[in-house]
Amino acid sequence: MTILGITGPTGSGKTTFLRRVEARGGCVLDLDAVYHALLQTDRELLEALDARFPGVIQNGVLDRKALGKIVFGDPAALEDLNRITGTYILAETDRRLAEAERNNLPLAAIDAINLLEGELPERCQATVAIVAPPELRIQRIMARDNISEEYARLRVSAQQPNEYYAQRCSYTLVNDAATEEAFAAQCDALLDTILDHAAERA
Repeated sequence: MTILGITGPTGSGKTTFLRRVEARGGCVLDLDAVYHALLQTDRELLEALDARFPGVIQNGVLDRKALGKIVFGDPAALEDLNRITGTYILAETDRRLAEAERNNLPLAAIDAINLLEGELPERCQATVAIVAPPELRIQRIMARDNISEEYARLRVSAQQPNEYYAQRCSYTLVNDAATEEAFAAQCDALLDTILDHAAERA
């Protein structure tokens, strides 16, 4: 099974690429969704969060606003949060990848905004940066999330620039296509290239 790491800033078009992975019979691991699922099911994770951040777990449920007030103004606390959650997310990612391999899936894609900051690249045969011009990203997330231009610009400016992703990934796709169909064709072409290289290595 070929494992890809997919990353890039919001509004760049990662969803289109991930749909092309699924169209080839692959699976997609959205690590945001994995984290939120763990918060519902993993008691050990909740206990670890409560031990480090007393009071953020109320009746077995994480109070995200209370946690946010603690970590967003305290870099050390945020680092601790990322370390704790990262351990559980990585273990669940490994479990799901092993399950996909047992099911003989040809392809798996890990979708993570912070893909490049931990151990996840070690799991991947290739990493792909999906980027787009900032002005296009702003327009896309305004339409997608029904938010103001001011808020969209704040979200874009808070993320790493395109160069951060491009310089650290195996491949880069620039999504400035006029239509989603045109970008999907670019995604398919890159997937062909990646899978051909994987076959040659095998």
